[in-house]
Amino acid sequence: MSRKESLKIKAGERSRDIGGWLSVGVDLAGSRKNWTGLCKMNANLFCETSKVKMEEEIIQYILDADPEVVAVDAPLCMPPPNTHLRKCDRCLVEMGIHVLPPTLLGMKMLTKRAMNLKEKLLEVGYRVIEVYPTGSLKILGLPERKFGVEDLKKKLLEIGVRGLKREGLESVHEIDAVLCALTGIAYLTGKYIEIGSPEECTLILPSPDFLSYITRSLKT
Repeated sequence: MSRKESLKIKAGERSRDIGGWLSVGVDLAGSRKNWTGLCKMNANLFCETSKVKMEEEIIQYILDADPEVVAVDAPLCMPPPNTHLRKCDRCLVEMGIHVLPPTLLGMKMLTKRAMNLKEKLLEVGYRVIEVYPTGSLKILGLPERKFGVEDLKKKLLEIGVRGLKREGLESVHEIDAVLCALTGIAYLTGKYIEIGSPEECTLILPSPDFLSYITRSLKT
């Protein structure tokens, strides 16, 4: 039985005209009442974005894209008992990057949902990594989202991300999903930093030279 059949979800064919999707980014919401941003990206940094609410829709999107890696913006594990931060969270703090403890009430809901999603995806053979768009922005020197996403979107277009709408804004959730997918590409190309502890879980950030590397690759 294939991994698609095991989930009992009818999957679409992988897009072949643009070389196939390599990375899917998931800006996961803590509740199905709120939007989850999704992005699929190929080796040429062409992307398509969407937003959904239900777990079944998230899984369907991933199955249709059939990527090499799924990059999730949400904690994929809880910290050890009687602590509030995981090792990867402490590493982010040491880098000057703000984090929310997974033990906060709203974050607990998000973490539980993320862990359930990861388990389902691992069962059918997908690689799942935890990413953090705020950290990716800082390392890559991209504009912060707190002033809106338009400047960030312009910068993403400048570095070679294709498929974003030049007029009309994608939601902040979709833009975060683009950053997740881009970090997934960094992971696949080996241009990444892994922080945290394998005994808990690790978090993936792009390496500082990722943008120069990918820009050179797109020109060749």
